[in-house]
Amino acid sequence: MILLALLALLALTATPPSTPALGTAEARCRPHEQGPALIVDVDGLKDRVGVLRAELYPAKDGDFLADDNVLIGQGKVFRRAVLTVPAAGTVSLCLRVPQPGAYALSVVHARDGGHGFSLLHDGIGFASNPRLGHSKPHADQATVLVHDGLTTTHVVMNYRSGLFSFAPLKR
Repeated sequence: MILLALLALLALTATPPSTPALGTAEARCRPHEQGPALIVDVDGLKDRVGVLRAELYPAKDGDFLADDNVLIGQGKVFRRAVLTVPAAGTVSLCLRVPQPGAYALSVVHARDGGHGFSLLHDGIGFASNPRLGHSKPHADQATVLVHDGLTTTHVVMNYRSGLFSFAPLKR
């Protein structure tokens, strides 16, 4: 039962291969971005391989981690930034938002560079860095308030720890 709930969470965060570009054009920050935009600093990477996908959702449970096709089809906010993990240095992603406000944020470290999520290999993190249990966090546990201009938030990545749980790496 616990494993099924976790797999459901991961399926929700996986991007189907046919739609990897949804929300990326709207999220793309411009040179010298003035905002409103969210700068996501990512900490706790397991390694420097693959890609990071930061995804921004409406800050309400029914929409958080919902299918990007559905959200866009309903005219709701969905933004995605994809970054090849740099070999060294600070790791940051920038997402433009339509207006200041509260948004829910997830970050996936797809270590093989794919569009999905591997329960065994990949990492996941959320705004506000909630402790991850056996189910996905509620939207209010993964919410960030974006202001006019640039807002910065820090996300700590979590990787599988043991059979059923995810946790930050111990260094």
